[in-house]
Amino acid sequence: MKIIWMGHGSFRIETAGLVLLLDPWLTGNPVLPEDQHKTATDGATHLILTHAHFDHVADMLPLARKLSVPVVGQYDLMGHWSEHEGVETIGFNKGGTVSLGDGVSLAMVPACHSSTFGSEEGPKAAGSEVGYMLMTEGKTIYLSGDTGIMADMDWMGDYYKPDIGIISAGGHFTMDMKGAAYAAKRYFNFKTVIPCHYATFPILEQSAKDLVDGLPGVDVIEPKIMQAIEL
Repeated sequence: MKIIWMGHGSFRIETAGLVLLLDPWLTGNPVLPEDQHKTATDGATHLILTHAHFDHVADMLPLARKLSVPVVGQYDLMGHWSEHEGVETIGFNKGGTVSLGDGVSLAMVPACHSSTFGSEEGPKAAGSEVGYMLMTEGKTIYLSGDTGIMADMDWMGDYYKPDIGIISAGGHFTMDMKGAAYAAKRYFNFKTVIPCHYATFPILEQSAKDLVDGLPGVDVIEPKIMQAIEL
């Protein structure tokens, strides 16, 4: 399995013959060079969306049309896109699990954030914010999406028992590094943690040091843009 950070909350996950793009943000992403966009998205089989903020959703519909692949996400928004945007979708809801291919399944879990887009009338809701548990190659990966610390992490850690956590940890909009370390230590038993949603803008945390220091005995991997982490 290869996990490749595209910057911010965006990842390319290559596993079991599939190429999953999690919240692929290309347009305006200040840390993903334009000459890397094609490499980041080539061969994608599924697009996975956690919520509808611009830094997660901006390129979702254009990529779905360009690559002719399904968008996987929360039922209400996926139903709207399927009906009105002419793209293939896989819509489900928190507590549900879908198969993405032989031996690869995705469970939707709660997140604590928001999911809106701007309009002339003000912000409008677009489904709800979610996270995922990705089960593949004998491993379970927690894809937190944008979230704060929440009590639901207790049952999520106990029920799904994820080995790997890809966790938003930049602060201001999500958990910061100390908060992510607290959540990982209290609610989960990760072997590997990969922070994200940081070092994109000055307002976010620029270093994962507090996460590393807060999780002794856990392999905290600080990702590099477009460099594969092999697990």
